[in-house]
Amino acid sequence: MNSITQRIKNRFSLRDPLRESLDILAMLADELELKKEVDLGTELEKVKKHFKGFKSFERDFVSLAFSIATGVGKTRLMGAFITYLYLKKGIRNFFVLAPNLTIYEKLIQDFGNPSYEKYVFTGISEFVTHPPKVINGDNYMNQTDLYSEVDVKINIFNIAKFNSDSKAGRGKDSEGKPPRMKRLSEYLGESYWDYLAGLDDLVILMDEAHRYHADASKKAINELKPILGLELTATPIDEKGTPFRNIVYEYNLAKALEDGKYVKSPAIATRKDFDKKNLTQREIEQFKLEDAISVHEDTKNELELYARRNNVSRVKPFILVVCRDINHATETYEYITSTAFYQGKYKDKVLQIDSSTKKEDDIARQFITLEQSDNNIEIVIHVNKLKEGWDVNNLYTIVPLRAANASLLIEQTIGRGLRLPYKGKRTGVDKVDKLTVLAHDNFEKVIEKAQNPDSVLNKLSFIELEEDELKSEYEVITSETRINTSYKIEQKKIEQVTNPERRRELTNILEAKKAITKAVSELTNYDGVSKIEDLNKPEIKDIVIEKVRYNLDKGQLNLFASEIVKEVSNQYNEVIKLFKREVIEIPRMDLVLEEVKTWFEDFDLDITFDFTLTAMEQEIIRMGIKDHKIDTIGVKEGALDSRLPKDMIVLELINKPEVDYDESAELLYKLTNQAIIKIEDDNGKEKAPIIVRQYRKLIAERIYKQMMFHFKMSNPEYQIPRVLPFTEIINWNFTSLKHDGKKHYTEIIQPLSLVPKYVYHGFEKACHEEYKFDSNTEKDFAFILENDIDVIKWLRPAEGQFRIYWGRNSSRKYIPDFIVETEDSIFMCEPKREKDVETEEVQLKKKAALSYCRNATNFTLKNGYPLKIVWL
Repeated sequence: MNSITQRIKNRFSLRDPLRESLDILAMLADELELKKEVDLGTELEKVKKHFKGFKSFERDFVSLAFSIATGVGKTRLMGAFITYLYLKKGIRNFFVLAPNLTIYEKLIQDFGNPSYEKYVFTGISEFVTHPPKVINGDNYMNQTDLYSEVDVKINIFNIAKFNSDSKAGRGKDSEGKPPRMKRLSEYLGESYWDYLAGLDDLVILMDEAHRYHADASKKAINELKPILGLELTATPIDEKGTPFRNIVYEYNLAKALEDGKYVKSPAIATRKDFDKKNLTQREIEQFKLEDAISVHEDTKNELELYARRNNVSRVKPFILVVCRDINHATETYEYITSTAFYQGKYKDKVLQIDSSTKKEDDIARQFITLEQSDNNIEIVIHVNKLKEGWDVNNLYTIVPLRAANASLLIEQTIGRGLRLPYKGKRTGVDKVDKLTVLAHDNFEKVIEKAQNPDSVLNKLSFIELEEDELKSEYEVITSETRINTSYKIEQKKIEQVTNPERRRELTNILEAKKAITKAVSELTNYDGVSKIEDLNKPEIKDIVIEKVRYNLDKGQLNLFASEIVKEVSNQYNEVIKLFKREVIEIPRMDLVLEEVKTWFEDFDLDITFDFTLTAMEQEIIRMGIKDHKIDTIGVKEGALDSRLPKDMIVLELINKPEVDYDESAELLYKLTNQAIIKIEDDNGKEKAPIIVRQYRKLIAERIYKQMMFHFKMSNPEYQIPRVLPFTEIINWNFTSLKHDGKKHYTEIIQPLSLVPKYVYHGFEKACHEEYKFDSNTEKDFAFILENDIDVIKWLRPAEGQFRIYWGRNSSRKYIPDFIVETEDSIFMCEPKREKDVETEEVQLKKKAALSYCRNATNFTLKNGYPLKIVWL
């Protein structure tokens, strides 16, 4: 096991494809010479031994290509490569090529700015005090402190500047001088170009490597004479359409979509029962644009909800409209910005970017700024196929309008919208993780193409958009808690007071109440508070007053802070009564499962069949060039492998994901010895080491196969949590129809499928003013709670109210449907259809809920308020 690669994987939080890529580099770096003037034929054979499809380095030096889908993390992988080669091989000089100005500027930040949020070397201890020094196309001639022998140096150049500064064909520029990189540097005593080419440990990393297979780029890169090239690209095809011949690892878009971990889930959408027969091309395009707006607005609401519910930054989505040519793009722009399109709502939210409006680098910069929350653009109209560096994480809707091959266009375009906005991970919320492509007029053709196993489209989902749903407009609303609602009502009354002094007095009272509520909610970590009744203690009241004073001092300066603090003592008892009346005393805890434990039971290897092996003949075959005579020479066994046979097999076994050497070493060596004894019995002790070396992977695989029959995994129980007392009720956030979207909870909704569309109000016992329900069953249950005389209060918990986790590795959060308080109990309720009760998901949720209830009841009984917490 390579401890350095393992440390890098953990520090960089590398995803599985990147981990595998680093392992490949580590393996080959140990076998390759990594120096100038090597025999490329010999080095090629070393690589081909491991990768049968590897044909050529394609350059005048050893160069390895990694084909990795957009959005998986190629920049982090480059950082991992640099770190490994420095820590393991002592390589200090790196040269990174960027395909355009946008990526060039981004890479300078990624590799050279420790304060940047995406700085790749964070957590690498060797780079804390001596971070890598970045030399770029703008400072390489005027920096004199960049060439020390003690630091890692990363040269970052934009390929356009690199080519223009290093052209050998012209020899001189327009003023008769050599290209800038080839001019003499007084500090170096040679040109920067010659300095780089003379380094004995220069490694070149090529981002978007397919851009550097043209003859000019190839020649310039070859002249630098690096010891190793590392090529990264999502499209391993050169400008002539020829696939790369030096790929050592491939994780393409189809595989990324199949894994469903690192990219958005793309879906092809059309309007249900869409008929284009009687429509003109222009009318079809108008339908697609209008429906794209419906999808976009729905996505925007979902992103807003996710941000509110999870207290994260809001992501602003946008639509990409792809047109067939510039005239078509201009025509589309004029339509979308006119009053005929949603009454001009998007007039100032449209950007047309193509070769007629901007240079490529300007377009790329403008495209990247679309991620910024203060950018108001929601629709981008474009013509040309999007190029590298145009990858943004907030593209959620694509509308292909041009009349070319729709299937091919979708395959080429979706890669630009697959990046995930929240740390590159799926959230588990369908619409936050989904990219939608509108294909009304080509839907059948796209589905037909998706039947082809070689098409990436077979990894996509297909959806039909309901016309009624498309016409519905939604908005995000917040359902306030009863306490907050009471304060808002009080605020409105204050605003009607005409006397300034009285209004100021009432405002101070209201601000004091809010301050007490905030302080009390923060205070429940304090050891002296275990239930709401404890808030009536004089010593707790004093603590709350100090907390209010502290909160006012640390916040924005309030001219009336002293007056507000004075009112706290007067309003305290009233606020505690309100708190008692409107809050359900739900104990809080982080409820997580114990770590899953795995192990292998002890057993003896069955050697009956699988370990009957014989040595392969080892001969050198020699043929005369002229007479074609053939003779053979036996291979003389020498110090080909100094490892013991048992170590060879164990080293293969510990590469298996389930095998932990520290936990299983004794069993591994026992089984390995049993296999070797069988081989020795069959072939003699002298031949056994040869057979083990020849068949070590096969032997390990057969041992592993038997081990898996004895592989055990624990059924984890919930850890005993630290239980804390009540907390505030969290506001609810959800979407509501803009028009006629609210109903009284007693109204009968038909058909029942419409129940989830509406927001319901009129509750008197609920902890919030309004709720939505996922089904009519939940709505009926709410009706029962409102009208049951034994129910004091009830709550539909918002996301974040509970921290109860279930599923493998506690990966999923459980949110109960209802919490109900009666005189002597608090019930956690989960209405389910009878046929669903015994499903695995419901049973796992039940296990989580019962564990919560046991811990919560123990806490409440221990602290003197005999409320039982019961799951129903």
